[in-house]
Order: sequence, then structure tokens, then C-alpha cells
Amino acid sequence: MSESVGTIPSWYRVTPAAERAQVEAAVGERLARQLAETTLVVLDVDGVLTSGDLLYGARGETLKAFNAKDGLGLILARTVGIKRAVLTGRRSDIVARRTGELHFDIVKMGRFDKAEALREILAESDSLPERTLYMGDDLIDMAAMEQVGLAVTVPEAPAVVREACGYVTTAAGGRGAVREVMDLLLMSRGMLGEALGRLGDPRWRPTAKDLSTDETG
Repeated sequence: MSESVGTIPSWYRVTPAAERAQVEAAVGERLARQLAETTLVVLDVDGVLTSGDLLYGARGETLKAFNAKDGLGLILARTVGIKRAVLTGRRSDIVARRTGELHFDIVKMGRFDKAEALREILAESDSLPERTLYMGDDLIDMAAMEQVGLAVTVPEAPAVVREACGYVTTAAGGRGAVREVMDLLLMSRGMLGEALGRLGDPRWRPTAKDLSTDETG
């Protein structure tokens, strides 16, 4: 889908220049530039898109809780052409459902060989490693983090992971960490207001089919 210009909502009073300035003030000029140049975001699931808690139902099924604010951030990133991928070591119908709702470009599940899986994602998305952001939360993510231009993690990550990353979120995994990063990506481009405006275009809004029902009956 090609990009379309969105009309910035009247209630959104921050200019593109002010957005960029806010990011530079928060993270520094170098990191702001890396964020602005990022074209692909690769996300781990447990501990990043979720809190990392694994809840087992009476029938042995594993339940996960996703954050709605993270979801909106990922939708907004899509409107400006940022590619989004999931790379997780576990297989999950729940993850398949959530990534389908949010129109992820690539989903790799059941992959503990994260370095190899990341190379596949880069090839399939025609993306450059230096313009890729990888967000993970544990030691298994380190091999993938070494391959990208910008590695990001959450406060709960082990110290060695935090030290290896260019940015550690303020928000916890599954509690707005992904939204924090999406906002930084958009604002570093001066495009958060425009992305909000693009949601007024039906081509970008999730459809009723995309948003599966919460009802069980």
C-alpha cells in the first residue's frame, strides 16, 4: 500500500519540528538520527509485546496479554511505511491472531535461532541491517541485536542486555514499551501528527474483520 498524506488533526498542536526537537532532547542527536532512519522494526513477543508472564488455562493453553496502546503505536507506524516483524521462540495461536490484527509484515514463530531468523526477515523485507531496530528482552536476543543498527530493550532485561542496547525504554515490556518506541520513531521523523491524520483514511484503519471479537460465543 502506498503512503498517502494525512491531514494533521486540529487538536494536535505539536509541529513536526517540535516533535523532532523533543526526541533529540530526550535521547540525543545521534540516537534521534538512528530512529529517524529506521525502516524495519523487529519485535520479540514475551517480555516485549507482553509482560513475559505465561498464564496456563485449565486445558493447558498458554494465555498472553497484549497492550492496546502498543497496538495503536504499531498501527501508526504502519501508516508511514515502517515495516514491522515479530520474531519469537514460541509458537502461539494468540500471537498469530494479534499480529494478524495489526497487519505485521513478517511473523517468525518457533525460532530460537534468532540470528538466522533475523537474516531471513531482512531478506524477505528487503531491509538493510543498519536501518533495522531489534527489540528484545533476554540473552537469546543478543545474537540478533548484534546484527542491527539499533538494539532496544526494556528495564526488566538482564544487565548485560541493557548494556548492549542503544536505548532502554522507560515503560515495562507489555506495559507500553513498544508504544514508547513507536512514538519515538514517528516523532524523530516529525510524522506523529501526520500518522494520526492518516487514521482518518479508511485504507489505514483496521477493519471489523481485522479486529477479532472479544466474545467467546
